[in-house]
Amino acid sequence: MLHRFILHNGAIEEASSRVLSAGQVGLLSGWGIFSTIRVVDGIPFAFERHWARLERDAATLHIPMPGDGGDIRKSVLQLIEANHAHESTLRLVIVRNRGGMWEGPSAGGASDVIALTADSKLWGSTVKVTYAEQARHAASGFSGTKTISWAMNLTLLESAQQRGFDEVVLLNERGEVAECTSANIFIANGNEVWTPPLSSGCLPGITREVLLGQIRVPGVRISERTLFPADLESAGEVFITSTTRNLLPVVHIDQKQMGTSSRVREPLERAFEEFVSGYVAEQRHAPAAI
Repeated sequence: MLHRFILHNGAIEEASSRVLSAGQVGLLSGWGIFSTIRVVDGIPFAFERHWARLERDAATLHIPMPGDGGDIRKSVLQLIEANHAHESTLRLVIVRNRGGMWEGPSAGGASDVIALTADSKLWGSTVKVTYAEQARHAASGFSGTKTISWAMNLTLLESAQQRGFDEVVLLNERGEVAECTSANIFIANGNEVWTPPLSSGCLPGITREVLLGQIRVPGVRISERTLFPADLESAGEVFITSTTRNLLPVVHIDQKQMGTSSRVREPLERAFEEFVSGYVAEQRHAPAAI
């Protein structure tokens, strides 16, 4: 459930306030970007990584960025305090306001910054997934961008949930595994861990980025590799990752029951949580940093 207050262009507003308008082109066209951020002990985890991804996506989609990320972070911290949302999930959205025949006369600035917090979702301890073919176009110049035009993902997820699944593995035009509707996916065989490369059309998830670049578990090697459904189904372990789910094991792929081993996933998750705790402690000593 959405918390009481939202952030709108630097101001803390009641969530029920009428601060948006139909003339904001991004709202009518899905012309905006967003990132979902985990809040731990009042600190938005990996904010600078999320901001860097927003900047990349904004450049791809011609969305004017609203100034300095450090100032936005300060406003986000104010929102967290206003909502007492010290352990929560935060959504940061940048919506383009101008362009085309439907632009309103009072669209305001070139873009709007909107942030919202909510209680973190309880995902359970395991996940069941199914497939969706032709669900990512890896060759598109817009693949990997996290836009607010999210209806396809939500529809695929809703359809899968109606059939008893929790998530959907999205395949690209080559039949390769790309990602899930709101998570990246990894497999483990022995001490080798792989996740699809960005060329598969997947989003560069922040948890994925940290696992590939910062997490070190003795004897375990994490890297990218092109994966197909058969690779998932024959793997010793399969797990999905996201900001709000950490590393969640996959126990069913369609009707195939997967093994229950977490020999690799569990130490990776412990190392990831240690990284999160270290980040939060560091930010406590540098609250204005980005």
